[in-house]
Amino acid sequence: MFPFSAIVGQNDMKQALMIAAVDRSIGGVLLFGDRGTGKSTAIRALASLLPKMRAVVGCPYSCDPDSLPCEASHCGVGKRKSKLFPVPVVDLPLGVTEDRVVGALDIEKALVQGQKSFDPGLLARANRGFLYIDEVNLLEDHNVDLLLDVAASGENLVEREGLSVRHPARFVLVGSGNPEEGELRPQLLDRFGLAVEVSTSTDIKGRVEVIKRRDRYERDPDAFRKKWSRADGRLRRRIVNARERLDDIEVADEMLATAAKICMALETDGSRGELTLIRSARAHAALEGDAVVELRHLRDVAPMALSHRLRRNPLDESSAGARVARVLEAEL
Repeated sequence: MFPFSAIVGQNDMKQALMIAAVDRSIGGVLLFGDRGTGKSTAIRALASLLPKMRAVVGCPYSCDPDSLPCEASHCGVGKRKSKLFPVPVVDLPLGVTEDRVVGALDIEKALVQGQKSFDPGLLARANRGFLYIDEVNLLEDHNVDLLLDVAASGENLVEREGLSVRHPARFVLVGSGNPEEGELRPQLLDRFGLAVEVSTSTDIKGRVEVIKRRDRYERDPDAFRKKWSRADGRLRRRIVNARERLDDIEVADEMLATAAKICMALETDGSRGELTLIRSARAHAALEGDAVVELRHLRDVAPMALSHRLRRNPLDESSAGARVARVLEAEL
C-alpha cells in the first residue's frame, strides 16, 4: 500500500480524512475533483496507516471485545476470543442492490436447512472502518440516502422477509466523484460532513515529485514503504493521541457563537453546519495537540465543513470557497 505520508500535496484532502478518522460523528467525507488525483489511494493509505483494531473472532460485524455483544451468535457466547485485524476499506460498486448493501435473508440456508438466517451485507463488513464509494454522484439517490442515514446513526436496522436484525455499522463514509459526470442533490450534499475539491497540481515541481515517488514505489514497493515508515508512524501517533484527547478539548461559548455567526452569514440551512464546524474544529485541535478550540481552528476547517452547504446565488458568480473566505475575513 502506498504510504499516506508520501502523497504529494493535496493537504486539504489529507486533513479532511484525518479529521474524519479522529471523530466519526462528523459524518462522511466527499472528495470531488479530477481523475488521477490520488483520492482512492489516500483512503486506502490512511486505513493501512491506522493501528490494527481488536475484534471478536467469528463476529461478522468485527465487534470490539470491550463493547456489549451484538446479536450475532458468535459474539455473545462465553468468553469472547479476539485478535487484531486491519482496519477494513469496503468498496461499494455502482449498481449494487439494496440487499447487497444492508444484508438480506440467507437463501441457501433457508432452502437447504429450512431456517431463517441473516446474510450480512457491505455495511456489516465496513463496521469500524471505511466505506468507499467511487463516482458517488452516479449512485442512485435512495442508496446514498440509506448510507448516510446508517453512517449518522451507527446502526443498520433490517426488517424484511420475516427478519428483524439490528447490528453496529460505525464507519467513515467517503465518496468521490467527478463533477463533470453529474452532481449530487443539495439535500444529499448537506448530509456529508466534509467536502473537499481535489484538483490536479499546476506546480511543475509538485508534478515531477508525484512522478518520482510513484515510479519508485512501483519499482520497489517494500523499500519505498520502509523509507516512509517513520513519517507514517508519526501520523499514526498523532491520530491515536487525538482520539484519546478528543473528549477533553474545550470549546468556549465564544467559539460556539462565532460558528453560529459564520453559518448565519452564509445562510446555511438548519444547524448541521454549526455542529460539523465545531466537531471538525475540535478534532483539528486534537490533531494539533491543542487543549482549546481557537479561531484559527475554525478558520482552517470552515471551507471543508461549509462550502458544500451553500445555496446557489444567481447574483453571485463567485465559487462557494470564495464566499466562505469572504465571510471568514469579515467575521474573524
